[in-house]
Amino acid sequence: MPDPSDEHYLTTAEVAARLKVKPETVYAYVSRGLLTSTRARGRRGSLFVAADVDRLAGRTVDHPGAIERIESQLTLITDKDDLLYRGHRVRDLVTTHPVESVATLLWTGTLPSPRTAASFFPAAPQDVTLARQAIAAAPPGARLTDQLRIAVAVLGAGDPLRYDLSPEAVTRTARRLLGALVAALPGPDPATAQTFGTRLRPKLATPTQPGRPRGPGTDGDLLDAAVILLADHGLAVSTIAARVAASARANLYAVVSAGLGALDGHLHGTAPTLAYDFLGRALADPTKALSEQLRSGEPVPGFGHKIYRERDPRAEVLLGMLGDHPVVGTVEELTARVPSFPNSDLALAAVLHAQGLPGEAGEALFAIARTIGWTAHALEEYAAPPLRFRTLGVYTGPETT
Repeated sequence: MPDPSDEHYLTTAEVAARLKVKPETVYAYVSRGLLTSTRARGRRGSLFVAADVDRLAGRTVDHPGAIERIESQLTLITDKDDLLYRGHRVRDLVTTHPVESVATLLWTGTLPSPRTAASFFPAAPQDVTLARQAIAAAPPGARLTDQLRIAVAVLGAGDPLRYDLSPEAVTRTARRLLGALVAALPGPDPATAQTFGTRLRPKLATPTQPGRPRGPGTDGDLLDAAVILLADHGLAVSTIAARVAASARANLYAVVSAGLGALDGHLHGTAPTLAYDFLGRALADPTKALSEQLRSGEPVPGFGHKIYRERDPRAEVLLGMLGDHPVVGTVEELTARVPSFPNSDLALAAVLHAQGLPGEAGEALFAIARTIGWTAHALEEYAAPPLRFRTLGVYTGPETT
């Protein structure tokens, strides 16, 4: 038992003073798993490890369960507009490692060699069959992202071990889930798929627009790059939703479902489609497309970013990989007339146009890529105290009469 005079321990009153809350709130923190109390021999009352209290104080918590800052070791966006996964520049990972290796880096902190990750996302036959049956029941016209949501829910229902939240089980589930989702989507399975992108590409096409490879990236390298670049981007709204679910100890399928739900908003996951439609009009007539967009009073899709100041490194990589493809010339012409910089939505739209893929493919690719990031954030959240998200609600309704 700790010595009550030990400077490494604090009493309830001392904790309350340090956190600037009432003693009752300290007990609420204990009940929510944010603090752990212990007893001292020969003394009434609880003691708390000072380091734990300092860590909680650093989150500026001022009411039970609230958290304003989330510590993460996953993604860094620097003040020089660079993007890093666990200290590795993402633009470098794109050219040196496959999707499977980058996923391992985000999930475990270890970056395996490209050769050891060749069969990293297995597609279990029973999972693929179950997901295909569920997708087949979707109403006509269901989008690819709708089909993904259906498949994730059904695959979760069919996994009796989904509540095993150990890191090994979660990463194993993520591998199977990603493999099954790609294989189960309508479309042909390529006879020889060397990369994740080449497996994914025919699934993103539609019967009326099967995809016509043109120019660079016909072997899936552009799609591999897009998946890596979009796998995570810090605490985006869908990632917050995923972490909240993980905080409640929801299983990985439910975590991914939460992320997919938030991703469905037109201000988040559907942004690539808006950029795709705009770029499609611009390919026919850049001046007319830009004029009509400005006249609508709405922002020009695919330009600017709330975090980046001068450039979006993800867009730079993708547009650079397109080389001298005509779509890049259109993007450059638009950029010269718009007082901002192209973002990843426009770059992804350019990739889809260059590959002859439909607009909804961007949303689906975004969702599949971000599943990698949601898994990484879920793993972090599973290792943190549970139920630590509770926003302070301010009642503004009528008083009781």
